[in-house]
Amino acid sequence: QLQLVESGGGLVQAGGSLRLSCAASERIFNNHAMSWFRQAPGKEREFVAAMSWSNGHTYYADSVKGRFTMSRDTAKNTVFLQMNSLKPEDTAVYYCAADVVAGVLMLRSDGYDYWGQGTQVTVSS
Repeated sequence: QLQLVESGGGLVQAGGSLRLSCAASERIFNNHAMSWFRQAPGKEREFVAAMSWSNGHTYYADSVKGRFTMSRDTAKNTVFLQMNSLKPEDTAVYYCAADVVAGVLMLRSDGYDYWGQGTQVTVSS
């Protein structure tokens, strides 16, 4: 069964940067998508970014567009989330997800069956 392991979270001041990583335990095939979601205390899990594995196309939530960049290392079955110009409202547990999903389902948490354990990102003001 596919396992995902996130790393790279931490505490950073507003305006700072962090880079999250998500390593998959097995090969990611072209019919998969990988994504990042986040969940702040008392709030629902929300979409952050997604990547179609077949062509590397990326999609971002409006709240992070221009600040966050999702990339990948196909040889290592790993995706990254570079987060710049961080704001206190970016504080959340960030989760990596993967599944055989495409289109609008890539942007929905119920489109994914495989999730990492999450990594905490805290942005201080």
